Amino acid sequence: MKRLSVVLAATLAALLINSGAFAQQAPASPSHKTSPAASVDLNTILMECTFMLEGRTAQGQILGTAFIMGRPIPAQPNRGEYVLITAAHVLDEMTGDTATLQLRRKNGENTYQRVPVSIAIRRGNKPLWTQNPVADVAVMYVPLPRNVVIPLLSTGLLADDKTLSQFEVHPGDELECLGYPLGNASNDAGFPILRSGRIASYPLLPTATTKTFLLDVRVFKGNSGGPVYLWDSNRTYQGGVHLGQVGFIVGLVSQERLFSQVNVGPYSQNISQIPLDLAVVVYSSLIRQTIDMLPASPGK
Repeated sequence: MKRLSVVLAATLAALLINSGAFAQQAPASPSHKTSPAASVDLNTILMECTFMLEGRTAQGQILGTAFIMGRPIPAQPNRGEYVLITAAHVLDEMTGDTATLQLRRKNGENTYQRVPVSIAIRRGNKPLWTQNPVADVAVMYVPLPRNVVIPLLSTGLLADDKTLSQFEVHPGDELECLGYPLGNASNDAGFPILRSGRIASYPLLPTATTKTFLLDVRVFKGNSGGPVYLWDSNRTYQGGVHLGQVGFIVGLVSQERLFSQVNVGPYSQNISQIPLDLAVVVYSSLIRQTIDMLPASPGK
């Protein structure tokens, strides 16, 4: 039985918050207005909302991936706050009080320029981010300069257990992920690299117990913190094929899965790490939980 699905094509458009309506009053841009459901593409939107995050350690540079979403203000549905989302270990391993977020500015039709922006991550020795107590997730409010405008998805697009169950997300489903493997971007403008792979572990639910799942995709240092999402057409669930697009964020990349091999010689012993071409992904339900731990608005 085929049924026309308006499930998340229309919902996605509704969850795309006009950045000009955000509490920080970023200027509106005609190219970033909410589009009709049929033209909304989650791949493109998340490309524009995902950025390289750079910091320093005692050993040198550390790189990660972060994405920005909009946390709606309950009393003002058309307004919200910019929230940066990444893997907690990315921020935790950085030393000092600041990190660099590689934003982008649109100069013309399909022409972009990198805009490195220093963001505060600590005040003294106190972290300014909020960290999930049981998962590798960190979130924080972040200001954006006025010359940077991005299409922002509401944090309502972070899937919870009900969403995963409703759309019957299961092992073998193909998901997309964005990131900066070993600090590589897809171009000089600094857009992330998109990869895809299939869910490679079971069971998935309840996410409060499982916390993470495996994705059959090769990731590297620098991918940590990148969004993992489903963007599917004509999906089969609840006994029928539903025409249209289904899309939501399923989680973020936490780490690559490695196998430790011990090599023993007559006078020495060493351990080598063998990549298994698997990503460990933290569920979006734990991202939502972490965002809920933030104060109602910045500075409070």
